[in-house]
Amino acid sequence: MLPSSDGASNGHPRHASSERRAGYVPRDRLRKPGRTSRALRHRASGQDRAVAAAATPYDAAYFHSYSHLGVHEEMIKVVMDVGCGTGILSIFCALAGARKVYAVDASEIAIQANEVVKMNNLSEKIEVLHGRVEDIEIDEEIDVIISEWMGYMLLYESMLSSVITARDRWLKPGGLILPSHATLYMAPVTHSERYRESIDFWRNVYGIDMSAMLPLAKQCAFEEPSVEIISGENVLTWPFVVKHIDCYVVTIQELECVTARYRFASMMRAPLHGFAFWFDVEFAGPPVLIDNHLQTSHGSDESSSDIYSTGSHQRKKRAKSVETLVLSTAPEDVPTHWQQTLLYLYEPVEVNQDQIIEGSVTLSQSKENPRFLNIHLEYASGGRSFVKESVMR
Repeated sequence: MLPSSDGASNGHPRHASSERRAGYVPRDRLRKPGRTSRALRHRASGQDRAVAAAATPYDAAYFHSYSHLGVHEEMIKVVMDVGCGTGILSIFCALAGARKVYAVDASEIAIQANEVVKMNNLSEKIEVLHGRVEDIEIDEEIDVIISEWMGYMLLYESMLSSVITARDRWLKPGGLILPSHATLYMAPVTHSERYRESIDFWRNVYGIDMSAMLPLAKQCAFEEPSVEIISGENVLTWPFVVKHIDCYVVTIQELECVTARYRFASMMRAPLHGFAFWFDVEFAGPPVLIDNHLQTSHGSDESSSDIYSTGSHQRKKRAKSVETLVLSTAPEDVPTHWQQTLLYLYEPVEVNQDQIIEGSVTLSQSKENPRFLNIHLEYASGGRSFVKESVMR
């Protein structure tokens, strides 16, 4: 448990909390099925997360989605696959008609990817580059960037900075980035079963009182964020948008530290056990200038960086055409290998229906390793305030 600046620590009361109102986010967006779950938490590269060992209907739907975006016209040109992993997406691009595909990966998996390309007789179209996007050199501009850059909680181990670097170095004006947008959500959750399994077990072990183990058990179970699957029934409120990312304009500096203030009203009486985080990614075209307003190709007004209002109850919805696809990792959607990320409290907080839960969350890159996430969570409810700090490593 780490102390806050005013002497509070994880699970211990802290004075004062914000009265600023933040927005709730109804979920009424177009969905597509998620992908099958994988057991391995770590992988050789980001792209390995895009393919399961065996194809499923969800895999087929995911790869087939590219055809619905009118990508064929774009892919007749030049494509870069950032974090290509095994090279599977690079191969799909080549088969879809790309003239040239640059498959880039900094890990040793690039060696195997090159062999896969050779075995499929695509060496003339696909060039595998073993190295960081920041270090490699190519002698032409690119028309399309594809990348499966998302990590747990969207930003953990994220490769988005590499996508941004590729965009700024080589993407032509009006070029395509897939996925094009991402949104990170959070919501308070109740999960009594998980708490019982991890904590209450120690209250009575074969008739022996081992409650002295409870503080250590809580620290071991809940100190770090947990990647697991929950259902919509665990969620106490509408979700809140922590961060919306437009891959066409986002900067690396913008991602170094993300802070948001939230305010929820519980929809039921239940113990608050923690907060869940999940994300959506969208597949849409590049922004265009119409009447001095920057809009995406699917009709959304990007004239303001505040896409989702954090000062009202209503979401500023971006218009979507029927071709806009969303891959969601939300609790109510088909599970994916990203699952949801849970930040558990050391002590549950009993909340009543309509009781306010408010505070702030800050996600920042770890100085120890920029792919790690430092999480600073302040929350208050029922006149009591708390601080929870954790590192996702």
